[in-house]
Amino acid sequence: MSLCRQKINRAIVLAGLLGIGWLSPVSADEFPVADSVIIEKAARKLYLLQDGEIFRTFDIALGIQPDGDKTREGDFRTPEGRYRLDRRNPNSEFFLSIHVSYPNQQDRRKARQKGVEPGGAIMIHGQPNVPTKSETYYHTQDWTNGCIAVSNSDMIDIWLMTGENTPIEIRP
Repeated sequence: MSLCRQKINRAIVLAGLLGIGWLSPVSADEFPVADSVIIEKAARKLYLLQDGEIFRTFDIALGIQPDGDKTREGDFRTPEGRYRLDRRNPNSEFFLSIHVSYPNQQDRRKARQKGVEPGGAIMIHGQPNVPTKSETYYHTQDWTNGCIAVSNSDMIDIWLMTGENTPIEIRP
């Protein structure tokens, strides 16, 4: 698909979502809403849970150095631990994004002990708005700087099925 067509399709989808108010979290009456999220890095899966039961599963891509916990800015690793989904960005350079509350106090303390910056801006997001690689690359490789990436259609579902401050656990 051409870049022009991708931009037009994205604009149509976002206009539609904005037009009917879907870019804010929705009530449980309209969609199931997760009360927690689990990321299994080794399995490359994101799970939405309600009352401890998985109700949706998504394939993910991770940072280009996926093994191990994030320890410093620029290590291209996805962090491991317990965080919150604490803010949303409908105008991201990727198709929608939800911020993960990394770094927490423990992450900052570990980085300070090593004399490094912990990094930040860890998100769950869709595909790049301006891709620099093939579509196949984004669907078959770990390609982020440490974020959790999903398909654009999956990102819409995750956006709609999570609320403000949803707990997220990122496991090895």
